[in-house]
Order: sequence, then structure tokens, then C-alpha cells
Amino acid sequence: MIPLPDVLFEDENLLAINKPAGVLTIQDGYDAEKPYLSRMLSEHYGRLWVVHRLDRDTSGVLLFARNPQTHRALSLQFEHRQVKKIYHLITFGNLPQEEVEVNLPLKVNADRRHRTLVDDLRGKPASTIFRILQPLDRGFLLLEAQPLSGYTHQIRAHLSTLGLQILGDELYKPHPLPPNRPIYPLPPDSPATPRIALHAFALSFHHPWLPEKEITLMAPYPSDFVSLLESLKPK
Repeated sequence: MIPLPDVLFEDENLLAINKPAGVLTIQDGYDAEKPYLSRMLSEHYGRLWVVHRLDRDTSGVLLFARNPQTHRALSLQFEHRQVKKIYHLITFGNLPQEEVEVNLPLKVNADRRHRTLVDDLRGKPASTIFRILQPLDRGFLLLEAQPLSGYTHQIRAHLSTLGLQILGDELYKPHPLPPNRPIYPLPPDSPATPRIALHAFALSFHHPWLPEKEITLMAPYPSDFVSLLESLKPK
């Protein structure tokens, strides 16, 4: 039995939770028996409408609407890129400067592995800002990523073009692979990384029925992310 996640915000129109890693946002297309959050939460809070999604192994802020009117209003904010999304991630590799903006067109579901890939001819404009939050030991970094567009796997696809890789990410590796790049050497005391080290840290938007009120929700790191981060801090 999966426990209900922590609630970050709740009123009669909205519900925001700190999504745990390892749980789907919506029903799996191949296995309808897998647990998923929209159903689990609806059984407890009443019917919910999915506004956006996080991948199964990504943790962090996840927002739901509690009525169709709020769902439409929030969906428009996402569509018009009025929602600010901040992710924190642990990577291996060098960022050329403290802040880098990647502007490369992306094509979703571009290959047999259903990856999002840079495609100059068929891709759609996409931008992501990466910032170094903390240099870690052995060439690891704690980064902040702000996707200015909202494509599936956008952060992972853009990050790979910088020659970096998120810990635990076997789908998006640096491309092209930097010469003489070692397999990232985790310290002996580091916990295993069974999931991608990506956390949806903050989400900022305007309340649909109080337009002058901007809401910023922040999700504390889950325990596995904290343990990994602590093991990689300089001793």
C-alpha cells in the first residue's frame, strides 16, 4: 500500500502534493493495474483533474485541479508558458559557466526508445536555463534547471548536449560523448541510485480565481535525494 503523499497546498479549487518517486501520475497505458497518483488521490480528495505530469521516477511538486473550470484556467497558464518551473538535479560533468541557456529545437518521441531529441529540421523551439547551485565532490554538481518551454524530457535532452548526465539516467547520456569521459565514480559510501536524481523543486503560477495572487510552491527533497546529495558533498 502506497501512503498518500504530503500536501503542499489545498483549497476548494487546487491540490498540490510532493510526488514521491516511483509512482505514476496517470494510468499506465500497458498495465492498468499499476498504482497511479490521480486515482489514489481522487479516492481520498474527490475527483481531480490532471494539470501536468511528472515522470514516474521524478519527485516533487505536482498540481491538480479540483473542478473543470480550474483545470481549463491552469491548463492555459501552462500552454502560454506563464508557469515557472524549477527543478533540482544531481549531475556528473562540467558546466562551462555558472549559468547556461540551451536553445535547441526538440522533437518528442523521436526514436524507437521514445526519447526527445534535438532536431534542427523537425524540432520545435525549446529553451532551458541551467545554473550551478553547488559544486560537489569528484566532478558532480547540484544544478537548477528552469525549462522555459514544456516538452517531455526537455531537461534531460538539453542537458545531454552540454556533455552532462543526471545520476541514474540511463536513457539520456551525453551526446556527443566527451572524449576520455569516465563512468561517473560514486564514492563507496554513496547510496545506490535506482531512479533518476531529478526533483521538481518549485512551481509558481497565478491562482485562477485570484489572478493578483501568485503562488509559489516548494517541495522538500525526498530522503533518497538527500542521502545521495550528502554523500557527494566535499569532505
